[in-house]
Amino acid sequence: MTALRGHQLELHPPDKIISILSLFLILIGAIAISSSSIDYAAKYFGNPWYYTLRHISYIIFSLGVGFCAYVIPTHIWRDTGILWLLAATALLIFVLIPGVGKEVNGSQRWLSLGFVSFQPSEFTKFAMITFLSGYLVRQGEKISRDWLCFLKPILITLVFVVLLLMEPDFGAAVIIIGSVFTMLFLAGVRLIYFLCLAALATSFLFMLALSAPYRVQRLVAYIDPWSDPYANGYQLVQSLIAFGRGEWFGVGLGNSVQKLFYLPEAHTDFIFAIWAEELGAIGALLILLLYAGFVARIIWLGWQSASAGNFFGAHFCNGFAVLISGQVIINIGVAMGLLPTKGMTLPFISWGGTSLLFTILMLSIVLRIEQDIKLRKQSNE
Repeated sequence: MTALRGHQLELHPPDKIISILSLFLILIGAIAISSSSIDYAAKYFGNPWYYTLRHISYIIFSLGVGFCAYVIPTHIWRDTGILWLLAATALLIFVLIPGVGKEVNGSQRWLSLGFVSFQPSEFTKFAMITFLSGYLVRQGEKISRDWLCFLKPILITLVFVVLLLMEPDFGAAVIIIGSVFTMLFLAGVRLIYFLCLAALATSFLFMLALSAPYRVQRLVAYIDPWSDPYANGYQLVQSLIAFGRGEWFGVGLGNSVQKLFYLPEAHTDFIFAIWAEELGAIGALLILLLYAGFVARIIWLGWQSASAGNFFGAHFCNGFAVLISGQVIINIGVAMGLLPTKGMTLPFISWGGTSLLFTILMLSIVLRIEQDIKLRKQSNE
C-alpha cells in the first residue's frame, strides 16, 4: 500500500470496502471451483485437487502481479495506453495464425505457453479500457463536439471486434462494445451520436447472431430449451435443474448432483448454477449482493476521482465497473436461462487464469487510483 511523495515511498491502507468484497469473491471462487471440479479432475487427471491447486497458484500469481501494478503511478498507465493497445492487436492476430493459436471446442482463442494457456481477449479488455481512459483525458471536451474524436475509438473497437469474431469470441466482442459505448456516453458524448451508433451496433450484433448456424441454434435453445433437451438445449436444461434442486438453502456444499458430468465442465461458465444448487437461493443472492456492492463502490471511487481532478481514474473506474457488471449479468443471465447461451466467465469465480489475472490487475489500478484521491486530499489540506 504505497504512495509516492518525492523520492519517499509512503504506505497507506487501500480502500477497505473494495478489498474486503474482492477477497470474499476470490475466496468464494476458490471454494466453488474446488467443489464443482473435484469429480471431473479425478476422472480426467487422476487428481481430484488438480483444478483447486492450479487455481490457488493463479490467485497467488495474480495477486503478485496486482501488487506490482498497485505501486505504479496511474499517470504511467495513462501515458502507455497506446502500447497496451498495440500489444493487444498483435496478440489477437497471433492467436489466429494456424499452429500458433490453440483450438478448443471449435474456437481458436488461446495461446499455449507450455504449462498454461493465455487468452488474448482478456488482455484486450484491459488494453481497451486503459487506452480509452487516457484518450478521453487527452481529448477532453472535444469528444462531445468533434465527430472525428468520437469516431477514432469506435474504429479501434471495430478492429478488435472483427479479430475477436474470427476466433470466434462473440461474448468478448459484446462486452468490449458495451464498455466502450458506456465510457463514451459517461464522458459526455452527444446523445445523438450515442443513439445513432448504439442503433447501428445493435443491428450489427443482431445480424451477427443470426449469421452463424450455431448461434441460431443457441437462440432457439434459449427460447425453449426443453424442445431439444439432449442436444442444443442440454446445458441450459441441466443448469435449470441445478437451480431447481438448490431451492432456498441448497443441498449442501460438495453435494451437487449436476456437477457429476450432467453439466459439462461445471467449473467454467456454469459455475453459478452449481453454487446455487449447493448453497441455494440464499447463497446465490449472497454473490449478487457482493457484486452489487463491489461495482457500486468502484463507481463511487470514479466519482470521487473526477471530483479530485483525476479524470483518468474516473474513466478507468467507470470502464472497470461496466466490464465487471456486464460479465456478471451475461454469465448469470445465461445460467438462469434469461439470456442466450454464451461463454462468459464470472469475474473472480469461474475457472480461468487469464480472466483472474486481468481482473485483479485492473482492480489493483483502481486501488491505486483510490490512493491518488487520498494524496490529493492531503495536499489540499
